[in-house]
Amino acid sequence: MQVYLDNNATTMTDPQVVEVMQPFFSELYGNPSSLHKFGTSTHPYLRKAIDQVYTALNASDDDDIVFTSCATESNNWVLKSVFNDYIVNGEKDHIITTEVEHPSVLSTCRWLEEQGVKVTYLPVNEEGIVEPHTVKSFITEKTALVSVMWASNETGMIFPIKEIGEICKEKGVLFHSDGVQAVGKISVDLQDVHVDFVSMSAHKFHGPKGVGALYIKDSQALSPLLHGGEQMGHRRSGTLNVPYIVGMGKAIELATSNIEETMAKIRAKRDRLEDALLELSDTFVVGDREKRTPNTILISIRGVEGEGMLWDLNNGQIGASTGSACASEDLEANSVMLAIGADNELAHTGIRLSLSRFTTDEEIDYTIDHFKKAVARLRAISSSFAKVAPTPGGEAGECHIPHHMAH
Repeated sequence: MQVYLDNNATTMTDPQVVEVMQPFFSELYGNPSSLHKFGTSTHPYLRKAIDQVYTALNASDDDDIVFTSCATESNNWVLKSVFNDYIVNGEKDHIITTEVEHPSVLSTCRWLEEQGVKVTYLPVNEEGIVEPHTVKSFITEKTALVSVMWASNETGMIFPIKEIGEICKEKGVLFHSDGVQAVGKISVDLQDVHVDFVSMSAHKFHGPKGVGALYIKDSQALSPLLHGGEQMGHRRSGTLNVPYIVGMGKAIELATSNIEETMAKIRAKRDRLEDALLELSDTFVVGDREKRTPNTILISIRGVEGEGMLWDLNNGQIGASTGSACASEDLEANSVMLAIGADNELAHTGIRLSLSRFTTDEEIDYTIDHFKKAVARLRAISSSFAKVAPTPGGEAGECHIPHHMAH
C-alpha cells in the first residue's frame, strides 16, 4: 500500500480539476489577450474561474484577485512592492513578521534588510503562534507592513488573524497574510477579517502546481512585480495561464463547498491517527488539536531522529516530511520547534503528517501499524548507540523537553 501524508507540501490534483483543464491545452488554446475568436473564446472560462475564487473567499466586488504562479510569487510581490511604495521614499522603514513564516517570506525579509529595511521577527508562544498583543507592542509610526501567516505549514496552528487585523486597522498599518495553509482547509471569509493582502497556491487544495493568486483588499495600489504587458489590469504581466487558472477555480470551488463537513471527516481520521501514535511512550504533538488545521500533526518521538524516521516510512511506502518542503533538503533542526523552545536534539525528531480528503481509513490503519513498528526498530538502534555515547549535558539518551510539549 502507498500512503501519501505530505499534503501540506502539495496535494494530488483532483481528477475533476484535471478534467476541466483538458480543453485548454489543445482545443481552447488561444491567447486571451488576442482579439480574434481563438483568444476571446477563453474569456467566459476565465471569468468563471475568477468568480469561483471570489465566491470561495467571500471577497467583495471592490476587491481584486490577481492570478500569479504561486504563493511564493505573491508573498514576494507584497513585500517588495511595499518596499517600493512606502519605504524607498523614506516615509516608512519597518516591517513586522514572525520567526516561523514560510521561507518565501523570511528570505524576502532578509533581502529587504540588505536594502536597509528594518525587520522585526516576532517570537511565538509555546503553541507556536504569535499573540496579538505582541504584534501591537512592536508597531511604530515607521511600520509599513505586518505579515503573519494564517496557518502554519509545519504545525497546522491557526493564527489569530482577525485580532491582528483589527490592530493593524486601528494603527493604519497594511496587513498581509500568507494564506496557503488556510485556504481550502478552514473557512476563510474575507468579509469577516481585516486583511489587505492574502497569498494562496492552488496545489495546496488539489489544484495544479504553478498557479496561485493574491487577494488585494479594495483593489488598492500595489507596484507590479513583473513588467512587460497589460494582463490582469496591468498588475501582473505575462500571458495568462488559462488551463491552470481554470483548474484553480474548480479546485477552490471543490475545496470550499461543504468545507465544514469535509474537514470534520478529515479531522476524525487525523485525531484517530494522533491518538494511536500518542500511545507510544515519550511522544509529543505540537499544539492543541482544536487550534490546528484539521489535517495536520507535527509529532516528535524521543530517541528517533526525524530523518531516520522518514527513511523508514518511505521504505514502507508512506510519504511524510520533517517540515517545510521548501527547506526539507537542509536536514536541519526544525526551526518551528526551536522557536517554541525545544532543544536542538528534540527539534531533530519532528515528523509532519498531513492528510487530505483523499486519505482513507485503510491508509490510517496501515500508517499506525508501520509507524509503531518503525519507532520500536529505530529506538532499539538509538539505544545501542546511547549506551556508548551519552548525550551532551545529560545521561545516555536523556532529552530536554519543554514542559508544554510533554504528553
